[in-house]
Amino acid sequence: MNLNFKIKNLLLICLIFLSFGSVKAQINKDQPCYLAGADRPELYLPMLQNKTIAVVTNQTGKLKDGTFLVDFLVKNSINIKTIFAPEHGFRGDADAGEHVKNGVDAKTGIQIVSLYGKNKKPNAEQLKGLDVILFDIQDVGVRFYTYISTLALVMEAGAENRVEVMVLDRPNPHDGYVDGPVLEQKWTSFVGMHPVPVVYGLTIGEYGKMVNGEKWLKNGVQVNYTLIPMKDYHKKMRYPISDKPSPNLPNDLSINLYPSLCFFEGTQVSVGRGTHFPFQVYGSPWTKDFPFQFTPKPNAGAKDPFLNGKLCYGEDLRGTTELRSLDLQWLIKAYRDYKNPAQDFFLKNLFFDTLAGSDELRKQITSGKSALEIKESWQKDLNDFEKIRSKYIIYQD
Repeated sequence: MNLNFKIKNLLLICLIFLSFGSVKAQINKDQPCYLAGADRPELYLPMLQNKTIAVVTNQTGKLKDGTFLVDFLVKNSINIKTIFAPEHGFRGDADAGEHVKNGVDAKTGIQIVSLYGKNKKPNAEQLKGLDVILFDIQDVGVRFYTYISTLALVMEAGAENRVEVMVLDRPNPHDGYVDGPVLEQKWTSFVGMHPVPVVYGLTIGEYGKMVNGEKWLKNGVQVNYTLIPMKDYHKKMRYPISDKPSPNLPNDLSINLYPSLCFFEGTQVSVGRGTHFPFQVYGSPWTKDFPFQFTPKPNAGAKDPFLNGKLCYGEDLRGTTELRSLDLQWLIKAYRDYKNPAQDFFLKNLFFDTLAGSDELRKQITSGKSALEIKESWQKDLNDFEKIRSKYIIYQD
């Protein structure tokens, strides 16, 4: 009896193990597989040998085994003169808009130069003696996310100083579609440098090709531009982001909601900075008809968050399924529910217009236009942009 019992238990364990193995195999099979540009050193290392380079990168600049690109290059005897750090710094821990200081990388001893603050564009002295600027940063594919602005200014400096720019491409979590208003030239800023929609549907490497090809750099200059493409990447497939691209985009959901929620940064409504779920909620003290409550407080990603210490009423969007378009419903609902006679819904500095790329979206919302009407008004500009975008696509849908 005991022997039969043991045999039955053994068979049950085997069945469970086999079932688990089957499920695991299915998970692995369904997991999207690609190689980022950084994971194709056979393409770029030969081009960097015997050259002096600078690297523009941050905490996302890693190979698939977790090795930092800078460490990998040093190990392969590539001569790195400078590390250029974008917004949020080389390690990616600075607040949005926070001044990032120059310094020295403790591990390699390489000089770190900030490209955020007054020095957003490398100057001639910083580029002196360089052959190549290597760019490797995980972007999020949204116009007002500043890594594409850093790339453009690096390209501009490279063109002016005859330094090649090489981009190691990475996935765009908003690839394969375009949406949002197209930026008008007079609204050009560091959160919107080019006449593109909020979601432009190109990888950062493709974006650089477009900027160069369309002669959008200052005075129409063009840089010697090299793109190291990804392998087995598909534009409409969604790939998980292994390292958060900035402190307040901690996961794939926040990245997915970012194009829709970032407009709130130009209003009296919080997007959850100073909580454990930034860009996954929204609310303010003056939208009290909403059910969800949260109170922003200082944390590692927001040292002095907007509406610090104030109880906010809003919506919790953590149950939202993946969006493949820009959603205006939350912005319009918050505007209609907002009740504060002492302060307008939109910030006085009209940063909202800077984010939108014109003053039209704000005027449409205040005039009572529906989300559908507003989105229909973008269509002609999106169609015109699509003709430009299509010239620079290198990956299949």
